[in-house]
Formats: sequence, C-alpha cells, structure tokens
Amino acid sequence: MTEPLLDARLLGRLERLQLSTRQRLAGVFSGEHRSKRHGTSLDFADYREYHPGDDYRRIDYHMLARLDVVLLKLFEAEDDLEIRLLIDTSASMSGDKLRRAQELAAGMGFVALVRRDAVRVHTFPVERPGPRFVGRGAAAPMFAHLQTIEEASGPTPFIDAAAHLLSRTTRPGVTVLISDLLTGEWEEGLRRLTTTRSDLVVLHLLDRGDLDPDLEGDLDLIDSESGRRVAVSLNPQTIKTYADLAHRWADKVAVACRQGGAGYVRSFTDEDLEEALLGGWRRAGVVR
Repeated sequence: MTEPLLDARLLGRLERLQLSTRQRLAGVFSGEHRSKRHGTSLDFADYREYHPGDDYRRIDYHMLARLDVVLLKLFEAEDDLEIRLLIDTSASMSGDKLRRAQELAAGMGFVALVRRDAVRVHTFPVERPGPRFVGRGAAAPMFAHLQTIEEASGPTPFIDAAAHLLSRTTRPGVTVLISDLLTGEWEEGLRRLTTTRSDLVVLHLLDRGDLDPDLEGDLDLIDSESGRRVAVSLNPQTIKTYADLAHRWADKVAVACRQGGAGYVRSFTDEDLEEALLGGWRRAGVVR
C-alpha cells in the first residue's frame, strides 16, 4: 500500500493556514483573498469552521445560537482564484527530491482546497496539465493524482514550461513552482513567470549535496539529465570552491525571486516535513 503523502495530524495543522497573495487578485470566495471587486452580488456557498484571525463579521450567529458551533459563511463570486502547481520532474529531481516535491505540492494544494480555491497540477518536461480540483472533498483525488507522478527523467525545459503554462493561464491566481532550478534557463524561466498578473511562489527544493557535496578523490561525474561524463579530481580546496559557488548561486536565485515580487522558500530533502510546510512557509510569508 502506498504511504500517504501527508498524515492526518499534519493535515489538521495545515487546515488553519491560508495562502498569502501579494497582488489584489479576485477570489472565488469572499473574504478568503483580497479582491478587486466590492459589492453584495454574492451567493452563499458553504460553511467552514472559524479559526483565530478570521473575519468575525462572517460568523453565522444563527448557527452559533442553534448548534453552539462557530462557523463562517462562504460566498461565491463570479471570478475564481486558481492555484497552479508547477512541478519539475526532470532527471535531477529523481529519488528523494521527487517524493518531497509530491509532499510539498500536496501541502500547498490542501491549503488551497480547504480555502475553496481551485488547484491544477502541471509537470515538466511533461506539459500535459492534470485535472482541476475544487473544494476540500477533492483533497483525496488530488493526493492520488500526485502519487501517479512516479518518474523523474529528461532535461529541464524551464522556459518552454513557463511559456506553456502562461499560454493556458486565463484566470488570476498563484503559480507555485517546485524545482531544484538546476538549469541554465532558471533566470529566464523565473522572469517569464514573474511578468504575469498572477503571484509566484518558488519552493526551491535541493539535496544537501547540491550545495555541499560529500565527495572526494578522482571521480567521473555524470550529468543526470544530459548523460555527459566529466572527469574531476576533488580535493578539499576544490570542494570548498564548488560549495562557495553553489551557495552564491542559491542566494542569487532567492534574490532574483524577491526582486521579481515572488515568494521564495528554500527546502532540503532531509528537512523535517512539518517544519518545511509550517515553519519555512510562514517565515517566508507564503502562508499566514
């Protein structure tokens, strides 16, 4: 039996979160996100449990008096907010990275579905979008779909993936990129994704060895995506030089994201999952 991506206790904690949006995006349900539209032309859609920090003006006091439970009214609007999960499935994302990418996508998607935002899953190099999920009841099908992403292979066509996604983006929303960004196209790909009217969140997923390799001696290194073989001699000074360059590159990615108005979270495959989903996302202002 396939191990669940997220356990019930963690889902309970994620349920209290909400994605932060930097732009004034129109949302599906009034009060869930900042909206461009004002007025009262809204239709009642559903209830959900009150959490600290929610707008108390949307509490249904009739339900409180009748059932002694604190519920919020949710209202449908004409526009909806779509969360687009863009998952890198190139060869450099194989192994622990792919599993952690599925877990991060599951967490972000669940937060969105609980708040009644729509979620659509995209992967690259495969450019066929997955099904669209809406509502808390769609969480289980979304998790099941994410678990069908079983293989990471091929190159990282990041620019093509960004162009493909943008060509299919017709609604305001949030694009969540989950990638190690180990491609020469990372700057141009990010630039394209940050020039839309949608928000961008970058979940930069790395192995510790990407920045601090635990290798030494005369080795043949093989590029996992191109298959190119390079003979190297790794001594302590060479490893230090590589680590300095790698850390500088990762910091450059973070700066480029923030300068482009994108949310940025660096995450490692050996990091505690709950800390990655709750601590890291909160500190980066991606959720609240």
